[in-house]
Amino acid sequence: MRLLAAAFNITLDWTEILGYIGSALVLISFLMTSVVKLRIVNMAGSIISCTYALIIGSYPLALMNFALVLINLHFLLKARQTSEKHYTLVETQKSDAVLRHLLMKYTEDILACFPGLSVDPETVDDAYLILCDDAPAGIVLGKRAGDTLHLLLDYSLPPYRDHSLGRFLLEAFPGRGIRTLIFTGPAENHKGHLEKMGFKVQPDGSWIRKL
Repeated sequence: MRLLAAAFNITLDWTEILGYIGSALVLISFLMTSVVKLRIVNMAGSIISCTYALIIGSYPLALMNFALVLINLHFLLKARQTSEKHYTLVETQKSDAVLRHLLMKYTEDILACFPGLSVDPETVDDAYLILCDDAPAGIVLGKRAGDTLHLLLDYSLPPYRDHSLGRFLLEAFPGRGIRTLIFTGPAENHKGHLEKMGFKVQPDGSWIRKL
């Protein structure tokens, strides 16, 4: 930033740099697909911008950013406390039009999350849609063997990638007679999530979670 300022013969002090950082974080936050990440980054930018505004004596700007911090904090706490309660697990048919529409709509993102994955809905035994306040939030496809579900696809739509869907499924599946989850698909992008959800990697590379 200082090189850029020098090129245009602009003098910046540390307070101005602080202001630019705060503004940049607020702008970057709107590029986030995850609502939780958006609010966290936006809140960080607002805290920095509020500090900058107080330093330069711009109290209306400081008040606005302070209000943004409180708003973001409120919704983050609300999401933490109630996110699982808003979810509903709906068992559906593999031929369901809504399921196939979502799979087609999010094909590119699914392949980005699970490189090399190839799932034909016709080959699955169990198909579930996860709804959040009646809006689609996730898709689960699997093959059933007794009380074991072999996960072929466990996909969360971009706004819901905060692990809350995973926690919800771990509580909901036992009510469907599922006691063991096995995931053998591409895991390079999901090791952290699988570990956080309590899955254990096996010598053959599969991941198992007892419920």
